[in-house]
Amino acid sequence: MDEELPTSQALTCKLKLLLDKEQVVAVRRTALAYRNALNHASAVAFANGKMSQGMKLQTLVYQDLRERYGLLSQMACNAPRQVAAAYKTLWERAKSNAAHKAKGWTKRRYKGLDKAPKFTALTVNLNHKRDWSLGKNQTVSISTLNGRIRCRYEGWNRHLDWLEHTADRGITLGAAKLWQDPVSKAWYLLVSVDKALVEKPMDRITTVKGVDLNRRNIAVESNTRGKCRFYHGGHQRHLAEHAASTRSALQAKGTRGAKAVLRKLALRERRLNADTAHCVSKAIAEPHAMVGLEWLKDIRNRTERRHSKNASVKRRKANRKVSSWSFADVQAKTAYKTRLSGGVPIWVDADYTSQGCSICGHTGKENRPNNGLLFVCAHCGHTLHADLVAARNISMRTLLIRQDWVRTGRLSAVPEASGDEAKAARLSRYAELRWSLDASSVLIVGRMAH
Repeated sequence: MDEELPTSQALTCKLKLLLDKEQVVAVRRTALAYRNALNHASAVAFANGKMSQGMKLQTLVYQDLRERYGLLSQMACNAPRQVAAAYKTLWERAKSNAAHKAKGWTKRRYKGLDKAPKFTALTVNLNHKRDWSLGKNQTVSISTLNGRIRCRYEGWNRHLDWLEHTADRGITLGAAKLWQDPVSKAWYLLVSVDKALVEKPMDRITTVKGVDLNRRNIAVESNTRGKCRFYHGGHQRHLAEHAASTRSALQAKGTRGAKAVLRKLALRERRLNADTAHCVSKAIAEPHAMVGLEWLKDIRNRTERRHSKNASVKRRKANRKVSSWSFADVQAKTAYKTRLSGGVPIWVDADYTSQGCSICGHTGKENRPNNGLLFVCAHCGHTLHADLVAARNISMRTLLIRQDWVRTGRLSAVPEASGDEAKAARLSRYAELRWSLDASSVLIVGRMAH
């Protein structure tokens, strides 16, 4: 098996802490001090050229964090590193924005580095065996400014089983994050774990499928045997439009109570999107399958969006739909669920998947009349749902990658590392692929239940 395939999968176990009143006070005091330390380090980093080097920032602020905020030594190291990581992300986004402006993809200037980022959530980063550790009888020990506390916890049964039998389940514990739910005010410990994956010999892959993501259908999957499945997003879009209307009314009201409801509404939308992504990804992932996903990096900047103060209601609605498209979350959840089930997720080039005819290979915008849902090949007349055509093209590209894996013994899961010439060569090979019309069956799945 090629070394590029991961041997473990990073996951997060969410544990609800059962704290008494004194422990709640200690944990909250620690979280408030840590948040103040983060904002102090952020201001120092901004004043020193928007610093993104963790060790340099730690040298500048470590003593202040210890004396002014009373942080423990390990927390005083974690805070500047967390801030530096945040600045590094902002710098990467700024560089990406500059590259997109040079290509003419966007005219907007990235404003994330115009002021120091502000940290508002009550969180504390904890190191394993230094700031936190598991105990017997489903207990956990956590460092606070008031000393070490020990409390019981509860969580999802599978996560509890992993933490109780780490060696038998192939689990390696890592850092954790202490976090307070802004609505329920309950405290949670988010534990990072690495789960060892079972080795996947290429001869154990029994299914090859492609998954097309878009804003009309959450996902459309098609395997190389001709079976397909639609995951419609109508119910989710309806709830999103209702939330947008409610949000507009609350923002116009502008009272303190309205702002509180807005925060709850944002969390509710996030839970809805996460639940939908989990349902769809769980249905797509299956044992011993190679799942092809589109490489959609920077798709938002490549998608035309018109912004102006006098934009019409229709244009603003279209822009909102583009911005709220959660394709990355669906892909990420599909990828890790596929790995855990014994499959292999693969990313393929997304170019022309919905414009290329899977029967004759003719590619062009004229195959999509009025850019609608119907695909009509201008060369051979093949007619089909455009999203299903895209899913079939992705499945054929995935099959080609599997054949290369069998032939060479090497597998590259992400096309990003290659240059323009390699990509052009891949697209040329993709143009030679053809879909067989032999016995195929279609399974239509309605909206996900909530």
